[in-house]
Amino acid sequence: MSQTQRNTAFKAARTAAGYTQKSLAAELGVDPRQVGRWESANPGWPKHHDQRIRLMKLLGQKDMSSLGFTPPYGAEYPQPTQRSAGVTTRATVPRQRPAALQPTTVADDFGAVTRSHRRLYWTLNPSDLHPAVLSHAILGCALLADTAGRTRATVASALAETYLLAGRIEFFDLRDPAQADKTLGRALQAAGEAEDALLASAILAHMAFVPGWAGNREAAIDRMRAARTYARRGDASGTLSAWLNAVEAECETRCGHPRTALHLIGQAEDMLAADASPSTPEWMDWFNPLRLAAFKGNTQLVAGHLPQARESLLAVLEQLPETEKQRTVVLGDLAMVEAADDRPEEACAYASQALSQLEATWYMTGVERVRKVHKALAAHQHKQCVIELEDQLYGWATTVSALAG
Repeated sequence: MSQTQRNTAFKAARTAAGYTQKSLAAELGVDPRQVGRWESANPGWPKHHDQRIRLMKLLGQKDMSSLGFTPPYGAEYPQPTQRSAGVTTRATVPRQRPAALQPTTVADDFGAVTRSHRRLYWTLNPSDLHPAVLSHAILGCALLADTAGRTRATVASALAETYLLAGRIEFFDLRDPAQADKTLGRALQAAGEAEDALLASAILAHMAFVPGWAGNREAAIDRMRAARTYARRGDASGTLSAWLNAVEAECETRCGHPRTALHLIGQAEDMLAADASPSTPEWMDWFNPLRLAAFKGNTQLVAGHLPQARESLLAVLEQLPETEKQRTVVLGDLAMVEAADDRPEEACAYASQALSQLEATWYMTGVERVRKVHKALAAHQHKQCVIELEDQLYGWATTVSALAG
């Protein structure tokens, strides 16, 4: 290598991994001028074994010669530790391939599609979106194998979001909790690769839904403890902490402890009122004070506090946009309040509105709410309002979508 040349191999690897000379120096704990020397025509051999291991790991190369270094006679080529292997349909996070790395732009491009899928969830039929999300996850695993450093961490974070969305669809929309649990496990692994504690907290809380909805309180609480631990590590905002309370409240409600749930919701309301932090992650688009109020109304219903539940749910319904899929759940809960208060005509009216909403924004959770109302109205099965509700409930579109979903 002549004096007029530079160590272009090192610079290319550093750039692909998303580091400046200064940021790489910070990762390694060296002076930025040292990184500049490594990119010179005569980079010299890094003397410390641990430093060489760290360099190869951060820059995604299998040996030092790939970074433009010439080892002194007798020097060994230490290999960076690889943590995982293999890309499958729902792959674990793959190891880095020491070949040419993808440019830093792939992280932004991959993340842009992740964000688009997240927005599409609120309007698109989830069963149509689900295959695209899984295909995107496969692409993410392939990219993860061909990236390093900050670029790899950014891809890993977007991959964790992608698997989280797939798991949400499988649990809330496709009603496949066993598969959702596996997919969320992949999300957690990707969040670990990204070292994203807040995303890990959100994933663990979603995983708590699986045993919580099945009535396994001990397992749900254990997963919530883990979620709260990661939230502390990531210095969670009041909004994220309030959502964790809401998740635990729903699990407690499902497990037959509505009083405990109402206490948790009260704490969550206080957290939201006191939250002045702007640091709530962009991906947490499933929660806000209105969603918490909906949680509260459902819990009040289960606890038998019908007037309070009616008041809470009506306030939520007034503020929810017409296109919001959560409206079907709120309408279903309002119908259940009226059914529990022995007001069949009012119950059927709300249930009918929920079914009409489902034609525009399909949501399996909403269908289940209406079915529950219909079952609660069994004593009034000969009333005209119930007969008309059955005609709507078992219409062609609803029946086919329910069976397909």
